[in-house]
Amino acid sequence: MLMANMDGLLLEKLVLDIINDKLFNIIGGNMNDIILKSFEKPDETRIFDKGKFEIVNLPNMVIGKATYQPGWKWSEDVSPLSGTEFCEVEHLGMVLSGSATVDFKDGKVHVLTKGDIFYVSSKPHDSWVLDNEEYISIHFLGAEGYAD
Repeated sequence: MLMANMDGLLLEKLVLDIINDKLFNIIGGNMNDIILKSFEKPDETRIFDKGKFEIVNLPNMVIGKATYQPGWKWSEDVSPLSGTEFCEVEHLGMVLSGSATVDFKDGKVHVLTKGDIFYVSSKPHDSWVLDNEEYISIHFLGAEGYAD
């Protein structure tokens, strides 16, 4: 897992650079066109116990926003929807608020906190919210198959 904790403005710039680069490649380098989307009006919302996963579709790219309440745990709240014991989706994202874990079967628990940019492989893993704060993250990879 790759994590980096960065200053808020630097993190925001990095995310915008990733999105702009992806959009530039999607529309063939023609930045005269623009696509504006918002999680205020997502294209799809997947709701489950103690959380939701909002989807915004762009050409050749799906971005997700995870919002989990305290007490949320993937193996309890999402597993019944996915049909797998643990999450098997590859993730690339950024934590906007709160903290959560990534727990692989080897027993090593990794903690994601506000400002972290994370990569998690598709190797089966569990996850849960820490403390009593809502957890919110943006997913640039793996959103299309999450909680589906």
